[in-house]
Amino acid sequence: MQRVISVMEIKDLVGTELGVSKWIDVPQSRIDVFADATDDHQFIHVDPERAAETPFGGTIAHGFLTLSMLSAMHTDAVPQVKEDHFGINYGFNKIRFMAPVPVDGRIRGRFFLKDARLRGPGRMMTTYEVTIEIEGGKKPAMTATWLTIIQFDPKDWVEA
Repeated sequence: MQRVISVMEIKDLVGTELGVSKWIDVPQSRIDVFADATDDHQFIHVDPERAAETPFGGTIAHGFLTLSMLSAMHTDAVPQVKEDHFGINYGFNKIRFMAPVPVDGRIRGRFFLKDARLRGPGRMMTTYEVTIEIEGGKKPAMTATWLTIIQFDPKDWVEA
């Protein structure tokens, strides 16, 4: 069950790990659907026989597929803000793909809240240091600094 917090509690969580998502399976079918959606059919992603001849030993997930899983991981791992009307993906300051995700691998996200600050009435920008781990892997699949905006009713924010 996901933890629910108030928008006023967010600033108190800066400097802490907010959560770790469940493991997400990365089967060939998910890789293929992503390839179709993005028109990126490079053989290392979609041709198991040819990819077996590479140093990867088989197909690997697209880096952008790994990145795109952050939304699901965030929903699973980060506390829900009860006053949140909607969230906005503001972008990234840094993304690094550290290790390939092999077909049939499993990944999960680890979220550390680096910063939270008001950005006008009813808007809070959050900055996460995110790591996507590969089950059994020595290195993470990806690290990133991710910025999001929480949109809420300004009446819900009362400075102490």
